[in-house]
Amino acid sequence: MVRKKQKDNYYIIRLLCSISSNTDDSSLMRLFFSIFFFTSILNSQINPNNIEIVRDDYGVPHIFTKTDAELAYGLAWANAEDDFTTIQEAYLAGNAMLSKYIGLDGAPADFITQFIGSKEIINEKIGEISKEYYDVISGYAQGLNSYAKTHPDKVLYKKLFPITPKMMMMYSQLQLFISNQGADWAGRILNNDTQDEFLDQNLTGSNVIAMNSNKTNNGETFLAINTHQPLEGPTSWYEVHLNSEEGTNIIGTLYPGTPHVLIGVNENLGWSHTVNYPDKTDVFKLRMKNNRKYIVDGEEYKLEKLKAKVSVKVLGIPITINRKYFKSIYGPTLKNKSGYYSIRTPTLFNIRALEQWWRMGKSKNFTEFYDNLKMKQIPGFNIGYADRYDTIFYISNGIIPKRAEGYNWKGIVPGDTKKTLWTEYHDIEDLPQVIQPKAGFIYDANHSPFKSTSADENPKEEDYSNRMGYETYDNNRSTRLIELIESYDKVSYRDFKDIKYDNSFPSKFNYNFMDISIIETLKIKPDNKLFEMLDIIQKWNRKTDTDSQGAGIYGVLYYQLIRNYRSEIIKNNNTVSKETLLLALADTKSYLIDNFGSTNITLGDFQKLVRGNKEIPIWGLPDVITAMSSRPYKNGMHKVTQGESYIGLVRFNKKGPILESIISFGNSDNPESDHYTDQMDLYSKFKTKKMTFDKEQIYKEAKSVYHPN
Repeated sequence: MVRKKQKDNYYIIRLLCSISSNTDDSSLMRLFFSIFFFTSILNSQINPNNIEIVRDDYGVPHIFTKTDAELAYGLAWANAEDDFTTIQEAYLAGNAMLSKYIGLDGAPADFITQFIGSKEIINEKIGEISKEYYDVISGYAQGLNSYAKTHPDKVLYKKLFPITPKMMMMYSQLQLFISNQGADWAGRILNNDTQDEFLDQNLTGSNVIAMNSNKTNNGETFLAINTHQPLEGPTSWYEVHLNSEEGTNIIGTLYPGTPHVLIGVNENLGWSHTVNYPDKTDVFKLRMKNNRKYIVDGEEYKLEKLKAKVSVKVLGIPITINRKYFKSIYGPTLKNKSGYYSIRTPTLFNIRALEQWWRMGKSKNFTEFYDNLKMKQIPGFNIGYADRYDTIFYISNGIIPKRAEGYNWKGIVPGDTKKTLWTEYHDIEDLPQVIQPKAGFIYDANHSPFKSTSADENPKEEDYSNRMGYETYDNNRSTRLIELIESYDKVSYRDFKDIKYDNSFPSKFNYNFMDISIIETLKIKPDNKLFEMLDIIQKWNRKTDTDSQGAGIYGVLYYQLIRNYRSEIIKNNNTVSKETLLLALADTKSYLIDNFGSTNITLGDFQKLVRGNKEIPIWGLPDVITAMSSRPYKNGMHKVTQGESYIGLVRFNKKGPILESIISFGNSDNPESDHYTDQMDLYSKFKTKKMTFDKEQIYKEAKSVYHPN
């Protein structure tokens, strides 16, 4: 009876959605939406006693239920136990409430959420969500609301609750707009910085590697899930095992507040993402007639004027800050000193990305997985795939607009003709991809999709329009990966792990955003005060081990270059000149003497993995395979903030997957939890923990078993 009411409410919502597109009474429709979202949640109450959360040695929740909706409820509860604060902050940002909680620092997120029209697009398109997936997100919302109700002392901002499916999706829209560089473009417009293309500083990135029996020595298929996300915050990873009787059985990771796995492994297949950089967002300069009208193909259009409201408290006094923005036929619009600019990206028109990820996780084979890609809802991200049937696959996935010829789509595009007003997207089959290469491997390190397997099997650049804007560069990680992979005729699993954990730069530096080759050839006299440091770097074996002096000095030099000499490097055609290098070396020496009393330091002296009171010397630097990016910490030291965040290593045979994994700190963000730092030691030693799908074994070795109530 309960499920019947839920189904009825769902179809009423869909009917209201169709009506809303044909009415001007937006206030009435918003009321209807609120009523029915709330009613749907109430009428589909989940019994927590049907859900079992099983915690293993490392606090990873293994959640067992009958339905996927119950599974989402259990996930919400478990994730809230481990990181309720981050979940709330994420939803506050996605629903334009962050500034009400943290003040002015939350204003940018609140503005962007309103600027992109998240609420409007979701109200318009909510009816496109399938019944099955709506049940899932409703279950997740219930789980969060139940946790908030039973833990009122942990609620940051009472008006955030109750969470609704629509609110969850609004947060997703914000994340995806940011990932498409939409927020970067908005910032550039507001800062009057629209002349140059982005200098792509892909400092950490991510990796994915897959090999089938053509390359492995034991007939198995290997997959390395190796993302380089921030180690903490709303885009850090949370590991979970989800198992329902409706066909879900997956181990993987998700962001705090996400109702299911985003990358992971089920009983049949696995996949991972790396960030890609085709042209996914366009900026149009409008041809204005006056302050309220613009011209397109000789026809006048009225510019819609809107206000973003940001509410903050200053000295305890509530203040509302209004920020003007606009809307044209091209998209949300901003004004700066040089004119009006509209931003257009597929994220503004599609809301089913989360549902696509959920369906990918339920796929049983490659055919199903590929069919789910055809939904064309996930706006970007490379995908590396492997399965138990010996299939490997790579695609530079994305929602890529079909653009007109004759325009510089990487720069600012004229917003005075409908020739530039794209409305259609390329099919999945149109995108660069590789399936079952004879070479037996695929790889990606945020580099060119035209270098994703052996040279003779790569997608050909000339087969793809330059209007799609695909990357054409290599980087240090991609250069090193192909060097390592092709050095083996056949790869053992031990070899595979060695490749994944390699922490060396290639023999010659190959950053995609700057040429630093001068460091390899520069000659200075032995009596020069900088000679010793340069000599150590030039004789360094390029390994970023914690005990490496070369890595330590180079790491400090690298950050001096990036932070102090970026403009000089850009002016010099993205090349580090002799003069710039010498200045940066001098800065490096001063930095080391001032902070360490000597230039004789190792990477472990300089760079730490830090959480709470625990501090560990750590390997890695930006753009090695084991990438690490760090920020100033104390006493001249840096602490890692982004890089090797989650590692999943998978062996597929005919029986299914064998999985081991590790996360940088631990699976809980609660400082009082035993799992706040319990994976750090393993992580720092290039070790992993075993994971299993075996239900009997999970219960036998469980540290706790409970219901979410």
